[in-house]
Amino acid sequence: MRNFAFVFARGGSKGLPGKNIKHLQGKPLLQYSIDIALECPSISQVFVSTDDAKIAEVANHCGAIVINRPNELATDKSPEWLSWQHAIEWAQMYYGHFDYFVSLPATSPLRSVQDVEKALDTVSYRHADICIGVTPASRNPYFNMVELNEDGSPSLIMEPSSSVIRRQDAPNIYDITTVVYVAKPEFIMSQTGIFSGNLTSIEIPKPRAIDIDDIYDFWLAEAILKEGS
Repeated sequence: MRNFAFVFARGGSKGLPGKNIKHLQGKPLLQYSIDIALECPSISQVFVSTDDAKIAEVANHCGAIVINRPNELATDKSPEWLSWQHAIEWAQMYYGHFDYFVSLPATSPLRSVQDVEKALDTVSYRHADICIGVTPASRNPYFNMVELNEDGSPSLIMEPSSSVIRRQDAPNIYDITTVVYVAKPEFIMSQTGIFSGNLTSIEIPKPRAIDIDDIYDFWLAEAILKEGS
């Protein structure tokens, strides 16, 4: 079975400029995803899709194959799904057929090889179209998440079927992580989003589910890495 890993890393980041190659504990953020992909026994090839020359240089240095992403697929308004489709077409054209597409976003540097391998095992075992990573949410719409009404008064986003006094009594809610996405290439090419087909998931422990969007996320990831070193 041939499984290809992809890291999608565009040059423009408003939340944390240059984050994909910003050094985290001594190496570029992008390298964490590439290194994990290269360590996974189930992954045959590792690609980086980017519009940025500096990111491409780092990707090459770290052992990934660079896919030049068109500018129209690299804006902050471009759906990443379209970049997935472009990368699949490119990889199939130059490297042939593969069985599973694995997306490993650069913004999740704390994932493990086990997370990736488990996602691959799960999507295959459950005969699903796509597998995502989820982690227990810190906030719960049945307990401590509200929306503001026109008069400014807050209301719970979701009303529970019975009174919830403690967060632990509310239904379990999960955040979608950016740790790993595994899908059949044909599913991505024929659909428009992850909820378009038969979806399954694996649970990611909170320390490995960090998604770096701004400097505060970056500092948190740095602290976790320092604690584990």
